[in-house]
Amino acid sequence: MTYIDDHIDQLDLAAALAAVDDERREYALRYKHERSQRQCLAAYLLLQRALKQEYGITGELKLTYGPHGKPMLVDYPDIHFNLSHCRDAVACVVSDSPVGIDVECIDRYRTLLLDYTMNEQERKLVIASPDPATAFIRLWTMKEALLKLTGQGITDDLHTVLENTQVYQFNTIIHPTYICTTCSKL
Repeated sequence: MTYIDDHIDQLDLAAALAAVDDERREYALRYKHERSQRQCLAAYLLLQRALKQEYGITGELKLTYGPHGKPMLVDYPDIHFNLSHCRDAVACVVSDSPVGIDVECIDRYRTLLLDYTMNEQERKLVIASPDPATAFIRLWTMKEALLKLTGQGITDDLHTVLENTQVYQFNTIIHPTYICTTCSKL
């Protein structure tokens, strides 16, 4: 199940800091900017809400991290989740199987970035689209959600990420200012 919070600016920072455990509080306060602190806390609170609604889990969450930083629940190894944030939203997905999620603001893209991240077919789709920025971000969130599902993180060969994806299911939500995509195995 996917959860999105696009009211990050309304988060009461002091209340959020008081509502999380010491480890998460220290983690959030390592961020220099208040906006980043809000994103960190909002994502964690969204995870808490998702776990309570989907699995009845309450209380402190103990997290561990895979080799490329993918978070996992220490006490619930059969529950999978992933978090993402951008300027306008935070997103969380929880599932009984591995999942990945990415949320990105819809901004103008640069041709250099298009060339670096997309293969020829993908570039043609973006350029031919009536809304190239949205088409680019949709493909980008698909790539990042898949890489987060596998736990690989961003790779040097972004051109091939979406090749041979028949075993994956992508779900995309297009909001006026951001796009959120989840990826799971079929």
